[in-house]
Amino acid sequence: MRALRGPTDHVVVVGAGLSGLSAALHLLGAGRRVTLVEQGTVPGGRAGRLDLHGYRADTGPTVLTMPHLVDEALAAVGDSLAGRLDLVPLRPAYRACFADGSRLDVHTGAQAMEDEVRRFAGPAEAAGYLRLRAWLEDLYRAQMRRFIDTNFDSPWQLVNADLARLAALGGFGRLDRQVARHLGDERLRRVFTFQSLYAGVPPARALAAYAVIAYMDTVAGVYFPRGGMHAVPAALAAAARDAGADLLLGTRATRLERSAGRVVAVHTSDGRRIPCDACILTPDLPAAYRLLGRTPRRILPLRHSPSAVVLHLGTRRTWDHLAHHTISFGRAWERTFTEVVRDGRVMSDPSLLVTRPTTTDPALAPPGRHLHYVLAPCPNTRTGPVAWERFGPRYRDRLVAELERRGLHGLGDAIEAEHLVTPADWAAQGHAAGTPFSLAHTFAQTGPFRPRNLVRGVDNVVLAGCGTTPGVGVPTVLISGKLAAARITGLPQSGTIRRNTRLRAAAS
Repeated sequence: MRALRGPTDHVVVVGAGLSGLSAALHLLGAGRRVTLVEQGTVPGGRAGRLDLHGYRADTGPTVLTMPHLVDEALAAVGDSLAGRLDLVPLRPAYRACFADGSRLDVHTGAQAMEDEVRRFAGPAEAAGYLRLRAWLEDLYRAQMRRFIDTNFDSPWQLVNADLARLAALGGFGRLDRQVARHLGDERLRRVFTFQSLYAGVPPARALAAYAVIAYMDTVAGVYFPRGGMHAVPAALAAAARDAGADLLLGTRATRLERSAGRVVAVHTSDGRRIPCDACILTPDLPAAYRLLGRTPRRILPLRHSPSAVVLHLGTRRTWDHLAHHTISFGRAWERTFTEVVRDGRVMSDPSLLVTRPTTTDPALAPPGRHLHYVLAPCPNTRTGPVAWERFGPRYRDRLVAELERRGLHGLGDAIEAEHLVTPADWAAQGHAAGTPFSLAHTFAQTGPFRPRNLVRGVDNVVLAGCGTTPGVGVPTVLISGKLAAARITGLPQSGTIRRNTRLRAAAS
C-alpha cells in the first residue's frame, strides 16, 4: 500500500460525516493530532438530524448494518460501541409488501427466514433461500478483505485468489440472473436484489458481486440505535473529542494553502488558518476537487446514481401493518428502473421504503405520535432535469395518495408536521447531480476504477467518503475513513489492531 511521505503529525479532516469521523478515530489511535472542520452545526454530514416541532428525524441513512465497523473505529481510541450506543437488532429486518396483497417478513436468522419463505412461497423456495444464503456468505468472504476493505494502488491488485473465487461464484454475472438461479418466485427475487439501487444500478444491470449488500441486509443483520441514526456520528464525535480531537462545528473550509506540492494549512470561513502536515477531504468529489483546484482526468465521464425524494412525516397515528422498515413494492418493476435511470422520469408505479423509527424508539416523537420516513427513488438532476420547486409539492401529494391506496388510510389527515426533500435540495446541500448516493457502482467506477483516495499532484491529501474507495453506504464510508487514515499512518490493519489492544489495556 502506498502511504504519504513526509511529516503527518497534525492532520486536518474536512467534514465530520461518518467517513471523516472514522478517519479521525483511526488517526488518533495511531498517535496523530487531529482537527475536524465541519460546516454543519452538528456532526454527521449526510447522517444529520432534523427537528420538526418535537419530532426528531434522521436526514440521511435509516438502515444500519455491519455495526462492528462502528466498534472498530471506536476501538481505535480504546472505546467501544457498547459504551457509546444502545443498538437494537430489528426483527424483522424489513417487511416486504407486494401489490397482490402478500407480505413477507425478512429475518436475518437462517431458521426464521427459512420458515417465513416456506410459509410465503412453499418448501422449494425455502430450500432455494438456503442455497442463496450460502452463496451470499461465500460472496461476502470472497470480497471483503481484498476488494472492499483495501486500498488500491493498481488494477493488478485484483489478480489474486479471491478474484478467482469471486468469478467462480458468478460475481461478474448479472445480479438478477444469479439470484434467479436460487429463487423462482419473482417477489422473493425482488427482496434480494432491490439493494443494488443503493449502489445506483438496477438489478438487471448490476454485477452479481453487489449481492454483498443483500448479505449485509439479510444475513449480517439490521440494527437501529436508540436516539436515531444520528446517534452514530454523535457517538463517534464524542469519542474523538474525548481522545483529543479538535472539532470545529459551523466552520467551512474555504481554501487549501499549498507550498511545494503540499497542503500546509486549511483556511476557514471564520478567518482561521489551521496549519497541517496532511489533510483528508470528505466532501462530495466536486467540492473536494474545487478545494484542491484540480479535477483528475478520466477516460470515461463519471456517472451518478439515481436520487430520491424523501418525505418526513410526523403523524397523530400509525398503521399496524408497518414494521420498522417496510418496503412497499409496486406492481411494475423493471419498467420503473427504465423510467428513473434512462428516461429521467419519476416511477409511474413506485416502490417505496417507509421507515417508522418510533416502532423501536418512541422517544423520537411527542407522546402518542409517530414518525414516518418515505423514500421514493427518482432521477438525479442530470438524467431528469425536473423543475422540483414546482413539481415537488405535487409529487408529495401523489406519494401521500399512493400510500393511502396501499393501506395507510387517512395518512393525509393524520399529518401534523412534515418536510419534503427533493433532488434540488440535495443539490443545494452540495451533492453532485442532486443525489445523496454519489457515483453509481458501474464496473468502470468500482474497486481500483473508482476515483482513488490519493490525488496526483498533491503529496499529502487523501480523499474519503462515498465518492471514492470503496463506495456508497454506511459500512463502506466507515471503511473509507479507515482506508484514508491508513494512507497517512502507513499502518496495516493488523498493526492498528495491535495498537488498539495496547490502548485498551492502558485504559483499564
